[in-house]
Amino acid sequence: MNTTLADNSTETVPTSMSEAFLACACKAAADALRIKILRVLRAESFGVLELCHILDLAQPKLSHHLKVLSKAGLVATRREGNSIFYRRPLLATESPLTQFNQALFNSIDQLPLDTKMIGRLDKIREERAQSSVDFFTKNAAKFREHQALITENSQYVANIRDLVKLTQLPNSATAIEIGPGEGDYLIELAIQFGQVVALDNSASMLAIAQQKTNKAHLDNIEFIHGEPLDAVTQNIKVDLLVSNMVLHHIASPAEFFQHSSQLLKVGGYMLIAELCPHDQSWVKDSCGDIWLGFEPEELQHWAKTADLISRQNLFLGLRNGFQVQLHLFQKSLTSNPIHH
Repeated sequence: MNTTLADNSTETVPTSMSEAFLACACKAAADALRIKILRVLRAESFGVLELCHILDLAQPKLSHHLKVLSKAGLVATRREGNSIFYRRPLLATESPLTQFNQALFNSIDQLPLDTKMIGRLDKIREERAQSSVDFFTKNAAKFREHQALITENSQYVANIRDLVKLTQLPNSATAIEIGPGEGDYLIELAIQFGQVVALDNSASMLAIAQQKTNKAHLDNIEFIHGEPLDAVTQNIKVDLLVSNMVLHHIASPAEFFQHSSQLLKVGGYMLIAELCPHDQSWVKDSCGDIWLGFEPEELQHWAKTADLISRQNLFLGLRNGFQVQLHLFQKSLTSNPIHH
């Protein structure tokens, strides 16, 4: 941009902030290795050591490239206790560089991952998932005690009921609860709906939930030991999916949203109760948590990429400093959306 002076000469105006950021982003993206890093971070957060393993890089070299990408605003960080995890930034609609970043990421996402990298990615996910399974296998009998360290269902279950009422689903509808814990809310679902599925990757926890529901003499619950993908492969389709304080135990939250969406019928609902970000790193050892809560924008982003539309959000502060967020999403292309 130029400004014309009285003598018809021109003076260059200093580069705008947007131009500087755009130049920085272009320079950062003009490197094959950094393209690979952004491809790996497509939907997940990884620590430095995890990225070193996936990309087969020495830590100093990786740290240099992460610094370049961070300075250009192409990666963001989140703290998990004493560890720093890297992810792609959530794209703000008001940012002048949003369209550029989105186009860049869309192009990068078309690139195939090397088979060796895919294997390393899968191994990290498996290790995360196995860590969670091992914790609940060992501590199934102490589930309620551990859960009470953070929150209890009684502190927000009334809000869950209210959100379910908003769906206006008929009694003949089908529902699935992923990670039903000891089965308290599972019983409510089985009473309210015609057919219910209980899905858990911990056989020990699933057995406890089944014992409780058996005492309630409920015969419309199917118990499945496995992950959401296992239910997808069984062609299970439901009108309502409930995930209550489960996501922070999941190895890949973005993948969880994708598989959960596949379980929903068109117009079906997904109800998430989850922790907001916190710095209480003791929950990793005491409660088996993988993640220290999530930004609401992260959940919204994962939902959007899984073809889910946000319908209602609630945020509840607890006396012990934790905050609970509840989100009701609906599978897109519906005829009877809920209005805010």
